[in-house]
Amino acid sequence: MDVGSARFSELFGSFPTPIAIVTATDGEGEPFGFTSNAVCAVSAATQMLLISVGKGSRTLPAIMSSQAFAVNFLSASGRAASQVFASKATDKFANLKWQPSVIAEGAPLLLDIALSYAECRVENAIEVSDHWLFIARVEGTGVFPREPLLYRRGEYGVWSLQNADAEELSAI
Repeated sequence: MDVGSARFSELFGSFPTPIAIVTATDGEGEPFGFTSNAVCAVSAATQMLLISVGKGSRTLPAIMSSQAFAVNFLSASGRAASQVFASKATDKFANLKWQPSVIAEGAPLLLDIALSYAECRVENAIEVSDHWLFIARVEGTGVFPREPLLYRRGEYGVWSLQNADAEELSAI
């Protein structure tokens, strides 16, 4: 039975996911980025993660050429940036402060709106259907004491301790 793209989207939209902005720079140092919820840990033993990048993404050539990128997991204050980076805007960094990653070939780190970030170097790239999967070694990280931005069924939300159950609270 063919599930179809609408049903597939419904499946993955049924649960909340973290929102990230994946960034990279091209050979001239120009920054690129896109909003993603397709990021996952691959291995804690070798500190690797995986991102999925659409073949039509303007960030794809920058990742391919630099073989590096940053994953900026967004805090609650990153909602507006998430929407800009999900758009086809030509200068997504126009109103955003960022710092170039030394580890990830200048990939923009969005320190003011990040919950956390990972500075990555590509280990493997796999072409799958209309996307590229990049498996990368995480070579630098940062984590900030902020509330995470989540996305579910087209809506944004924020995780907070108010959402935690009593057992989780007692473990803290």
